[in-house]
Amino acid sequence: MRKFDEQHELDSMNGALKLRGEINKIIDKINSEGYSNVAWLGQGGTYASAMQAVIHMKEKSSIETFVQNAAEYDVTGNKRITDKTLVIISSVSGTTEEVVKAIKKVNEVGSTVLGFIDKAGSPLAKLCTHVITYPENEQLKFFMVGDRLMNLAGEFPDYDEFYKEMDEHFAEDIVEVAKKSDSFGKEFAEKHHDDDIHYFVGAGNQWGATYSYAMCYWEEQHWLKTKSIEAAEFFHGMFEIVTRDTPVTVYVGEDSQRALSERVAKFLPEICGNYTIIDTKDYELKGISEKYRGEVSPFVFHQINNRIDAYIEHINRHPMDIRRYYRQLPY
Repeated sequence: MRKFDEQHELDSMNGALKLRGEINKIIDKINSEGYSNVAWLGQGGTYASAMQAVIHMKEKSSIETFVQNAAEYDVTGNKRITDKTLVIISSVSGTTEEVVKAIKKVNEVGSTVLGFIDKAGSPLAKLCTHVITYPENEQLKFFMVGDRLMNLAGEFPDYDEFYKEMDEHFAEDIVEVAKKSDSFGKEFAEKHHDDDIHYFVGAGNQWGATYSYAMCYWEEQHWLKTKSIEAAEFFHGMFEIVTRDTPVTVYVGEDSQRALSERVAKFLPEICGNYTIIDTKDYELKGISEKYRGEVSPFVFHQINNRIDAYIEHINRHPMDIRRYYRQLPY
């Protein structure tokens, strides 16, 4: 398997899950002090993860929660963000210009800021009310925050049972997904590594990651043209430009919006001969109960996408950490 370190994957996932005690201590304190709403603020990939956090919560929770794009907040603000708002952010570098500016503005309002910042002592870390430093698994950290908030609100009665399974089995299960999807990832990369444009379709708690995969991975890191489309919107414009040879990939997860992706997957063979369906039901998660599979579907897709990326990077001889413009030029 290209660029796959099994022990690193196990350690990374288990390490993230072990943050739950630290996360809960912070969230329990915020909950006891009272808050009015939750804003998930981000830019680029972190904005996409914020979308997933909101979708993750909205069908289960009455807690007011919303996504806020950092650059947009910098110029328009948001009256819903007040001194009673919990603002949650994540950053690898801790220096993302738009987010730094937004959090300075948030601090003027007086909101509580919880930051998952990979680099301690970075500008963003210094601006947060609470900071947790740990690399990778951003989506899982966001989901753990949302789950604890819902649990404290009496909206996630299975919280303890769910996380018992996660703590005991999830890292090993995810590694097995990576192993099973490796040959698929190689074949997909060989077929699509030089597509003129590729369309990615997602729904539910996978939509944010679909948006991110198209933009942050294929466009930013592979320099391949893409478009992401919500499954619910596929039949309202986009499908008119799909022909026999148009590359289209559909993510079919197991959350409540599965039917929206299934509808696209069922229709595509009528008009297209170059489609791919990625369905989490094709991957076993031995330690996770059937009723929780929808909760963890995005992590299954993430492992599959990682395998695709490893082979596209190799075939195209383009390291994914090279950028033309990002942080190379002032803008």
